[in-house]
Amino acid sequence: MTIADNLRDIRAHIESAKTRRGTNQAVKIIAVTKTHPFSIINACYNNGIRSIGENRVQEAIKKFQKLSGVPMLIKRFIGHLQTNKVNRCLDYFDTVDSVDSVRLAKKISDRAKHLNRTIQILLEVNTTNEEQKNGFLPEQIGEMLYCSTLSGINIEGLMTVGPLTKNEKDIRRSFGLLRKTKEDLNSKLNKKKINELSMGMSNDFQIAVEEGSTMIRIGTALFGKRR
Repeated sequence: MTIADNLRDIRAHIESAKTRRGTNQAVKIIAVTKTHPFSIINACYNNGIRSIGENRVQEAIKKFQKLSGVPMLIKRFIGHLQTNKVNRCLDYFDTVDSVDSVRLAKKISDRAKHLNRTIQILLEVNTTNEEQKNGFLPEQIGEMLYCSTLSGINIEGLMTVGPLTKNEKDIRRSFGLLRKTKEDLNSKLNKKKINELSMGMSNDFQIAVEEGSTMIRIGTALFGKRR
């Protein structure tokens, strides 16, 4: 199966999921190109994908330095970002989709002001309450609202990583909680409301779309398992 074949199947599954749930939201496919060679980014672009996700700053920089003649490709940082790597990250990435603390949001805000830029971000929410995961807890609405007051950043939406399980009820609960958190935040935001929900990966994106996802992060389903 080629990337084109896999992409066709993914898009068909997205449409089927929306039909089952009776929704019609636009769903962006973020190709997770981490650990894959630079050639994969070109292949994604040639197949119409305009957003890629990387989770290691240094690895991504080596690939991005080869990019030329690839307009309108959005480079999204999707991994855990250490505060001491914020400056380098913002030099190469267009968005940070995994802002998991007020401290990190402040650091990005400070750097964005220095660069005279507005950085698009997603706030990461730990909807499974697993200690090994990063992110705001759903009840930390006050902290998330505070991030919305920082200059130099624009919160597009929320992101979560579903539980590592095949239990559909647990997966659906996690994604439903992110949707509810977005609704809670929007009810308290006086300024621009947030719209994006980044949830769902290769193994659970259909459930995520049913629960309202507007961004899915796809690696294995698009490229196959690494050998």
